[in-house]
Amino acid sequence: MLTVKRLSLEDAKTLLEGAEKKSREIRVPMCIAVTDESGHLIAFSRMDGGKITSIDIAINKAFTGACARRGTHEYNQLAVPGKPTFGINTTNQGRFTIIGGGLPVVVDGEIVGGVGCSTGTAEEDQIVAQGAIDYFLSKLAGQK
Repeated sequence: MLTVKRLSLEDAKTLLEGAEKKSREIRVPMCIAVTDESGHLIAFSRMDGGKITSIDIAINKAFTGACARRGTHEYNQLAVPGKPTFGINTTNQGRFTIIGGGLPVVVDGEIVGGVGCSTGTAEEDQIVAQGAIDYFLSKLAGQK
């Protein structure tokens, strides 16, 4: 039998809070998704000004970060023609994304979820996703 660590709804809300904070700092409204370790959506926020087309993108970035267990930006570099993972973005019914802005959430060395952000550039999305994780981990450390 396996014991699985997973983000709670409160954890997901904290990640959203951190992402929204970072989004306001860089002045780019975002669509933000948080999934559990299996890529299932826990919480979502579309900030005022977040693009409608970014809703699915953010969710898919969080899915990829959690399930693939690495940042979506890393796959962007690995999925170019001639590389062994070329075409990976066509898997999982098209949900696997290689656009930066999706990250796994790691606690005590275990992946407990994923966060995905979309509306800005891939770099801005990644900054906001990392901001969410940094905020979450700082709150978690404060509880210990």
